[in-house]
Amino acid sequence: MTPVQKLVGLVVLILVLMATAAGVTWQVQDWRMGKKLAEQAGLHKDDLAAISNAAAAQVRAEQGKRLAMEKTVAEADQQHTRELSDAQRNQAALRDRLATADVRLSVLLDATDSASGCNVPATPGAVGVVHAARRAQLDPAHAQRIIAITDDGDNAVIALRACQAYVREVN
Repeated sequence: MTPVQKLVGLVVLILVLMATAAGVTWQVQDWRMGKKLAEQAGLHKDDLAAISNAAAAQVRAEQGKRLAMEKTVAEADQQHTRELSDAQRNQAALRDRLATADVRLSVLLDATDSASGCNVPATPGAVGVVHAARRAQLDPAHAQRIIAITDDGDNAVIALRACQAYVREVN
């Protein structure tokens, strides 16, 4: 073999060794980086699981609060409905009693008012059994209108109490 051939063989051998060394280096780097990427993926997966569990716990807590609030509001609504029904039933009974003359609506008169011109005696007579201050009976139609006004007022008070209870529960 000639020295040139030896030199060419040596250069080829050096090039093959360099290529092999580069390939082995890349393979080792690939193994190392693959391992690091797998570790990072595992850590990322654990972080996502922890975040998901925390979010699910928060959703459950909020749902529990919402269900408790809905239950409280439903109970308050039942109480409001019951109070309203009772008030309406009492008002209807009072209207019926006024219509059948079971009850008469009267007003207290001021005995010291000289401008009223009312000639109702100040002292009870032998005919009546009322021994109180002077009173005057109202016309049944006027009494019905007054009862209707008080009915509206009672309904408004009951609705106001229901609204206040709702606001207290929400806050």
